[in-house]
Amino acid sequence: MTNKKVLLTGGTAGIGRAIALQLVKEGYDVVIIGRSADKMEDVLSDNRHDNPRGTLEGILLDLTDEAAVEETLKAYFESHGCPDVLINNAALAYNSVLEEKEVTLDYLLKTNLWAYMYLAGKVGERMIEEGIEGDIIDIGSLSADTREKDSSAYVATKAGIQGFTESFRKEVNPHNIRVSLIEPGAVGSDMQPTSPEEERELQAKHEMLKAEDIADAVLFVLQQPRRSNIVELRIKPLRQFI
Repeated sequence: MTNKKVLLTGGTAGIGRAIALQLVKEGYDVVIIGRSADKMEDVLSDNRHDNPRGTLEGILLDLTDEAAVEETLKAYFESHGCPDVLINNAALAYNSVLEEKEVTLDYLLKTNLWAYMYLAGKVGERMIEEGIEGDIIDIGSLSADTREKDSSAYVATKAGIQGFTESFRKEVNPHNIRVSLIEPGAVGSDMQPTSPEEERELQAKHEMLKAEDIADAVLFVLQQPRRSNIVELRIKPLRQFI
């Protein structure tokens, strides 16, 4: 898998950051998409000190800006060609539709669902045109099934990802493109309301995962022989009783 090209959204923090750094260590050439210039510089700096086997580049982009997403993807294709791997990971936290938030529902839907669908469609189309036997991995959430109260808006987006990923897989599998869904439970990340200290305590009690656990799962999916498609991985902390 050395020198495979990876395009990863939400790669500057949490799960996405862990995935990016893990894949670069394994020899993948990764381009991450993120909104924050400070976080982007931080992850790129960390990678420079880690003697990676692969390369890491960053693109600053707000995934809700449809015109910018289209132009950025076009520029990526021109400079890098078609990626061998697309990982849709960018997501925003949101609770119930009963609660008014700074983040609008439109912004939430575009980030958490529309961007997944758009990028999967465009990259999948390019993979088919070029005969690339690639991988598309969507990072969802166990919330799609557990459907906790006070989380209706977030749950809706994750349930949408779940349905989209299953149907899309059936559309592109005939072209030797693998599509996988990874659904984590509670993970220590920027999306959690807990402090880093609280997260370490929960992880010590096996009540919360580390972002690196999901990065390991992504690597596992990618390293399977091409005859095998890991359709869905559901990963929860041992003592998260859902």
